[in-house]
Amino acid sequence: MRVFDKSRRGEPRAGRVRRAVRIPGAALMLLGCLPGLAAVIALALCATGVERAVVANSTPVARPAVHHFAPRPDIVPRSAWLGATAHRQPPPRYDDKVVAVFVHHTDTPNGYACADAPRIIRDLYAGQTGARHWDDLGYNFVVDRCGTIYEGRAGGVDRPVTGAHTQGFNHRTTGIAALGTFTAGVPVPDALTDAIAALTAWKLGETDTDPRGKVGLVSSNGLSRYAAGTTATLNAVAGHREGFPTSCPGEALTARLPLIRDTAARLQGRTTVPQAGHSGRAGF
Repeated sequence: MRVFDKSRRGEPRAGRVRRAVRIPGAALMLLGCLPGLAAVIALALCATGVERAVVANSTPVARPAVHHFAPRPDIVPRSAWLGATAHRQPPPRYDDKVVAVFVHHTDTPNGYACADAPRIIRDLYAGQTGARHWDDLGYNFVVDRCGTIYEGRAGGVDRPVTGAHTQGFNHRTTGIAALGTFTAGVPVPDALTDAIAALTAWKLGETDTDPRGKVGLVSSNGLSRYAAGTTATLNAVAGHREGFPTSCPGEALTARLPLIRDTAARLQGRTTVPQAGHSGRAGF
């Protein structure tokens, strides 16, 4: 037996859809035992219940989104290298998030003992805040050849601190500097690239950014490779040269960026390639 839904009788004929509802056999047997009017009412209630069940069961079930986090690596605080040599400086500036990383090299000698890294970073700080008159070290992080990660610019490693590392693209980005000079033919230590990948995976994981993907960054300064206000599509893990006309981070380290991206993605738990066209607009 079929019952047709007549609740839309007032609609134009072309817009009506008559949907047949099948009543279970057990229910039909029960209806046969009821007097006339009661059977009609029960039949209507039964048909309505079946119709509602069909609608409810047709609703797609939302699946929870997967967020690709990575653990925070060990980071040496800036107090360990800065000591009492800090200059007076204005309060740190912050963005709302970090969606990209720029990799640099410091263009300093490579044959240092890793125990001397704090002194070298302190010398970088003195040069940037002295001769260049910057308010702080430009890099958010510095990584030495032994894989030790140092906090650079003040403001908190867990926060999206606005750096001064890539002209035009300091907003919503983090600057990671490799301590040394990595021009063509110079060996790049695995400990260095592994540490950069771990730091990258953690920072970009906070916004679920795929290190192998692309992001849209808005240039804030015409001295970059792009006119101010231009949205540039860049790698989420980019070399300094992608945003500014420079040879930094050197040919040797630039050649290791694909490996750094893949390692960072793996540390985030990603197993598939990023979707084409994925981007995250950033900048001011």
